[in-house]
Amino acid sequence: MWAGFWSSFLLVTVAELGDKTFFTPLILAMRHPRRWVFLGTWLALALMTLLAVVAGKVLFKLLPPLGGQVLSAGVFAAFGLRMLWQAYRMTPQQEKAEEEEALKLVEQAEEKGAGRGGAWAIVWEAFSLTALAEFGDKTQVATVSLAATHPGLSVWAGATLGHGLMVGLAVVGGRFLAAHISERAVHWLGGSLFLIFAGITGWELLG
Repeated sequence: MWAGFWSSFLLVTVAELGDKTFFTPLILAMRHPRRWVFLGTWLALALMTLLAVVAGKVLFKLLPPLGGQVLSAGVFAAFGLRMLWQAYRMTPQQEKAEEEEALKLVEQAEEKGAGRGGAWAIVWEAFSLTALAEFGDKTQVATVSLAATHPGLSVWAGATLGHGLMVGLAVVGGRFLAAHISERAVHWLGGSLFLIFAGITGWELLG
């Protein structure tokens, strides 16, 4: 149980730093009260994580245990290599790409009236924008893989706690973090972590 909890917590905490789902609440918190931005963002991530866990359990039932583990190891390895390759090729301009994309999404939504009308309008704006940014994201796919080989509740709890931590950091001190943490370094760390999990899953296959 604890292996699923800590694995999902660690993966989410590292991989989400500098991602669209980090910059979206950061930007929203500079425009609206932080508590409503936090609530909407965290609710969206908790729901998307739940969907990922359910998908992982369904996938596990459709595949034999060995197939699920092989697929999980492959997903981790693919994301790890992709993040390391992105880190290797990343330029200073590309380090700001995620923030610029999140800003564009927020501006487009607010031009259409999102966030107007009180607290629940802000919660809904944060919820909808975050769900859109998280759908199909690497952390959601990684959660599917973890849920296929670990207890679903532990994976959901760890990932949701990790998301909550990152959202809290984003709405409270996100601008400071964004200015002092290199997205390239985060990609190196995240890619290495994904490869470590691929190695652990592969080792379990041989055990």
